[in-house]
Order: sequence, then structure tokens, then C-alpha cells
Amino acid sequence: MPQIQLTPAQRKEHRANAHHLDPVVMIGSDGWNPAVRKETDAALAAHGLIKIRVFSDDRVGREALFQAIAEELHAAPIQHIGKLLVLWRPLPDREKTLDEDRKPGPRDVKVLKYSKRGGQRPEVRTLRVLGNQRLTPGGQIKRAKPKTVSIKKRSQS
Repeated sequence: MPQIQLTPAQRKEHRANAHHLDPVVMIGSDGWNPAVRKETDAALAAHGLIKIRVFSDDRVGREALFQAIAEELHAAPIQHIGKLLVLWRPLPDREKTLDEDRKPGPRDVKVLKYSKRGGQRPEVRTLRVLGNQRLTPGGQIKRAKPKTVSIKKRSQS
């Protein structure tokens, strides 16, 4: 699979997104070795858009390395400016694992409280309702189930 070809508009958008990024991979005097390749591949898989810093003064060598990295990792070369290289590869689709035993998490609920005077706007409150809570018709938060006390503790009190 060859490197990804992008339109100039897509390349411009990725350049803008990469502006604030810091380099995540640094290529030193050892050059492009298998360890650096593995780290670059992992960074592309995790982030999609990465910057690479090359500690070499040879501009032609950096340009050739840039094209070789893009070809080898099936990525799109976005930008080569100075000693920084910017690469992009689409993120792989991740499978969501469904946990059958998982309880519902917190949710934010908007509660409207209408005024007794008809002309005023209703008061809007945002409440966070946790998994073990419920919202009453009056807008109060209550526990979903009363806390059960063991038979032993009931007999002691």
C-alpha cells in the first residue's frame, strides 16, 4: 500500500492541526532504525497526526528520510520545515467492548422550574444524576432504592 495522497486543502488543514503539537519521535545519530520505526508506527496509531524531530544537518537526507518514512508506514507527508517532519495517517477503528455488568454512569439533566407568575421565564437548572439516583417530578434528586440494612444490624438497634 503506497503512501496516502491528500489534496492541498486537506494538507493545509492537517498543517494547522499540527501547529501546536510537540515532536513525539526524535531521530538521532543512529538514524531510522527498527526501534524508531516501531515507536513512530505506535505514535501514528495512537495519535494519527505526529511531529518528528530529526537531529541531522543534511537537508537532502532529511527530505529523503521524510519520503521513506511516509512510504514505509503508509502515511501522508504533511510538512517538512527545518528539522521537523509532520506525518498523518487515519486512526484505525477501535472496537468497543460491551460490559454486561456495567451500571449506568452520571447524566446531566436540565430541570425547568416555572414561576408562579405567568410572564416570567422558567428557571433552568442543570443537575447531575448519578447511576444510583433518580429525579422526582418536583426536581429533587433521590436515591433510586432505599439503603437496605442487614437483618443482623436491624436486630441490634
